[in-house]
Amino acid sequence: MQNVLAVVLAGGKGSRLEPLTRDRTKPAVPFGGCFRIIDFSLSNCLNSGIRKILVVTQYKAASLERHIELGWHFLPAELGEFVNVRPPEQRIDENWYLGTADAIYQNIYTIEKVQPKYIVVLSGDHVYRMDYSLFVREHIASKADASVACLSVPLEDGRRFGVMQIDNNRRIVKFREKPLDPDPIPGHPDLCLASMGIYVFNTDFLFDRLCRDANDPSSHRDFGKDIIPSIIDSSCIMAWPFHNDETGQSAYWRDVGTLDSYYEANMDLISVQPELNLYDANWPIRTWQPPLPPPKFVFNDHDHSPPRVGSAVDSLVCSGTIISGGTVERCVLSPLVRVRSFATVRDSILFEGVDIGRNCRIQRAIIDKGVQIPDGVSIGVDRAADLARGLTISEGGVVAVARSVRF
Repeated sequence: MQNVLAVVLAGGKGSRLEPLTRDRTKPAVPFGGCFRIIDFSLSNCLNSGIRKILVVTQYKAASLERHIELGWHFLPAELGEFVNVRPPEQRIDENWYLGTADAIYQNIYTIEKVQPKYIVVLSGDHVYRMDYSLFVREHIASKADASVACLSVPLEDGRRFGVMQIDNNRRIVKFREKPLDPDPIPGHPDLCLASMGIYVFNTDFLFDRLCRDANDPSSHRDFGKDIIPSIIDSSCIMAWPFHNDETGQSAYWRDVGTLDSYYEANMDLISVQPELNLYDANWPIRTWQPPLPPPKFVFNDHDHSPPRVGSAVDSLVCSGTIISGGTVERCVLSPLVRVRSFATVRDSILFEGVDIGRNCRIQRAIIDKGVQIPDGVSIGVDRAADLARGLTISEGGVVAVARSVRF
């Protein structure tokens, strides 16, 4: 993978994930307790042998840049390895990045300095494990100009993706971005073949297409809307199905773009055998972890009325957390969380530094970083009370508490 550069697009607003994205870009949103969403794409790169990585940022990038500075600047620059952040520079014109394709077009100068033969384009806001080296090698073997990673999704979900049709050799013959009437997979009327927004391009080919696209006044400067549809007839564009090698079915991949999908993906992690295994030593997910003490569970007073027992079951509990006489069930707790006596927290996600007071009742909630919940407050129990506090409630009934909320 010496001649491969990965470009991670990490500039999206993530408006559907508010209030979690009010102060940070979507790839910087915490996930799974101690990770950020972007850690999965970056870890996939390292585990795949790709060690030249550009992270292209735009909106509310301070948190993301700080995270990468702390946790991802360990590659040796003297060996030509790096994880570099590229904010908009307006080098080519006065516009910020207008779309996914424009984000790379405006960084052509930087990419040329690296001189990669192949470019892997990734999104920094998906949760999955993928060996990109398999994708790159198959792209090279097929002699394609570009390749698109894809997976089967229910037909009704196709409206959220780029949907393609392929021939018997897996060459893409039709591609439509977010169609109202997705084309089903032949023989599988309930499924369609969806783009994952992951591409491999021959560098010279990509530069040529980006320059042409930049001179098209009608273009959205987007890969799914413009670049891919414009090249499938004139060039060799291949599909690469993302499969689970053990089952042969579509592999685990989650677009955590809404509060409900984000919540469900976190809850996936606490099952006995989660599809996304964070404990696989052969595919470590790297991140920045501060030097904190182990989690602590204190009080085991069953004679107290009511009992005062610090416990957590079916949960992920990160370093520095203290569960002091409270009960935690089916939760994801980030570092430095406090759950105080007689509080119950169920089916919830607590970000770093959240403090749950005594006798609180929290259920089906996502509480952002540093929020302090006073004694006796309930969240996720009374919808009217949550709305009166100005809290966000998702379509699925998950209550989100923003960092700015004061009780």
